[in-house]
Formats: sequence, C-alpha cells, structure tokens
Amino acid sequence: MKTPTLGLIVPPAAGRVPIDGRALYAGRDVRFIARGLALPAISPEGFDTVVDRILQCGVELRDAGAQAISLMGTSLSFYRGADFTDALRDRMHEATGLPCTTMSHAIIASLHWLGIERVAVATAYIDTLNHRLVAYLASRGITVTHIEGLSITDVDAVGQVPAETLMALAERTVAADPSAQGLLISCGGLLTLDLHVPLEDRLGLPVTSSSPAGFWDLMRAAGLDASSPGHGQLFAAERALERAA
Repeated sequence: MKTPTLGLIVPPAAGRVPIDGRALYAGRDVRFIARGLALPAISPEGFDTVVDRILQCGVELRDAGAQAISLMGTSLSFYRGADFTDALRDRMHEATGLPCTTMSHAIIASLHWLGIERVAVATAYIDTLNHRLVAYLASRGITVTHIEGLSITDVDAVGQVPAETLMALAERTVAADPSAQGLLISCGGLLTLDLHVPLEDRLGLPVTSSSPAGFWDLMRAAGLDASSPGHGQLFAAERALERAA
C-alpha cells in the first residue's frame, strides 16, 4: 500500500516541513511535504500579500502527491474572521479536490476534543491579532479568560523564542483567571510540542498549541490515527479510543 502523503502550506519561504511532524509521527507510515508562502510579516498587512497564493500552493501539493492538505498558519487563517476561515477551507477543497483544513480549524477542533470552553491564550502576536483571535474563538463558542502576546511580527523570530519564555507566558495567562479550563498557545512558528507535558503537569490543565494541533488535525482529515503517546492529552491514545466509543 502506498504511504499516505500529507501536504502543508507554511508561511516561511523555504517551505520546510515543521519539525513537529517528525517528532509526533516518526516511524509511522506517513509522509509530509510542504510549500512556502514567503510571508513577510506576522500582521494583517503581511497576510494580505500572500493570501492569494494559498490555493496555488494547494494545487502544487496535490500535484506532488498530497492526499490531504492543511494551511499551517493560525493567524493567517483567522485574521479576516470565521466566515473567511471557513470559505478559505472550502476554496482549498474546490481547487484541489482533496480534504483540506487550516490551523485555525485545528485549534478549534483540539479545544473541543479536550472539552475546553474557557481557555487562557498565550500568543506570539501583536494586539491587533490577539483581538481578532478572541473574536474568532468566541464565534466558535469558546471564551478567552485572558490573552497575552509577545508582539512578534518577524516570521523567523518566532522559532527562536526560548522555552522558558513560553513557559512563563503560559503560566501568567492561566494565573490571570482561575476559571480557565485549559491553555492554548497560538502561532504555528512557536516551538511548543515539548512544552505540552511539562505545562499540563505544572498547571493541572490540558494544553493545545498551533503546530502540534495542526498536525493532529491534518492526520484526522486524512483518516489516519492522530494519537502520539507522550505528547500530552491531545495525543493520548486512550483519549482517542474514549472519544471513538
């Protein structure tokens, strides 16, 4: 049987597959390929310069053998609101004929999967994007208890944020309102996968974040097993079996 090939549309120009895919599904019968958008900045103005290239990248991935595709950019897919996010997914499907999703759909699916209705949110974003994220989550029935961002607009800089900075930011957002039922770390460029378990242990709450949720969601869109034990509650095999039952 042919190895499933999953396509990723990523913001950086280099078009590399984010490292989370290999970390989560090493040894599994799945292959990831990517195309880059050359996003100039993490801002509405930056997104406007590349948003029209998304469909072409999807077609390129289909022609390269992808069987399902995700736009792996959270703010890039929510910045114009929920209607745009859903329409973009539909247009990706129409252009490629494949199952398609976005990282914004992924974070919502992961929050629902984890049973989180009130969420603390830590981001890489400027305030403008934080406000739009709060509105996007609210449109999906999710209340943000507190949000704080790092005000980063440089595409390469987000991947250089130290784990200690993200841990401290996450803890502050949760501590700001004890009614939070979980934590979301938003921005696909942040390196968050290895923080899921330490944060869940420290906070006593489930954790999801953009890039890991993006891979989890794409695997599910392709009809594949998205579990990956050892990477937090979202990826627990027993939770997947529980939800299936």
